[in-house]
Amino acid sequence: MVYLFRIVYVTMKIQFFSLLIALFACSMATAQPAPGPDCTRPLTLALHDHGFLYSAQTDTGIDKDFADELIRRSGCKFVVSVMPRARIWQLIEAGALDFSLSGITSEARDKFAGFAWYFSNKYYLLVRKDAKVQQVTDFENNQKLILGVVRSFQYSENANRLLNTLKMERRVEYATRLEPLYEILKLNRIQAMVIEPFDYPQVEATSIRSLTTIIDLNDASVPHGLIMSKKSISLAEQEKWRALVNNMRADGTVLRIFEKYFNPELAKSLVNF
Repeated sequence: MVYLFRIVYVTMKIQFFSLLIALFACSMATAQPAPGPDCTRPLTLALHDHGFLYSAQTDTGIDKDFADELIRRSGCKFVVSVMPRARIWQLIEAGALDFSLSGITSEARDKFAGFAWYFSNKYYLLVRKDAKVQQVTDFENNQKLILGVVRSFQYSENANRLLNTLKMERRVEYATRLEPLYEILKLNRIQAMVIEPFDYPQVEATSIRSLTTIIDLNDASVPHGLIMSKKSISLAEQEKWRALVNNMRADGTVLRIFEKYFNPELAKSLVNF
């Protein structure tokens, strides 16, 4: 009987320690960090020249800082370029460009691009004072007034509705970036353009400020994020990049980047959404 009891006791002890080892192995596996993005090939990312988001002249801006940190955290090799926004969307759709930044979605874009959001902002109408526009409908109803936009840009709901209406009336002037629009706004070849907070400093620092007023489009804030080509970045890899972006938001990195360019209150309103 004693011998049998010893056998049972030893067996139970072995099972207990086996269970402990299994639980320890499981906890160690759980504690391991999730695998990072696939870095087996060089990845491509394009910036676009747009106010505080990126200045090609100084090679600085929010998107440049964001890209540098994203690249550092991923450990991947990147080829970074600068190109017009319209070209970026074409290459993202074709799978010839992996990433871009500060993009907003649409029904068409959702078919070929994934997103990882890191800030959100409203859009406004920058209008010449001598156009005598008090609200958006005043601009829309005056057939003599022309709107300037960056080619391929999407905006907020009311801004897009206005743009689509004026397109049909041939009252839209296009440019590849903001600077040419500022120039023709000063020359009164266009009477308004759509802007966002990243454009304020450039407006304030030039003669445009004395010529214009800002009208609220009464739209909700629109999320902007990392753009990922669905043709070149798999769904599983998109989730890994989305996790990196979410970590940058969670640990305050995104807020610190925005605080380099905006006052703390505005920076917080842009990244906390």
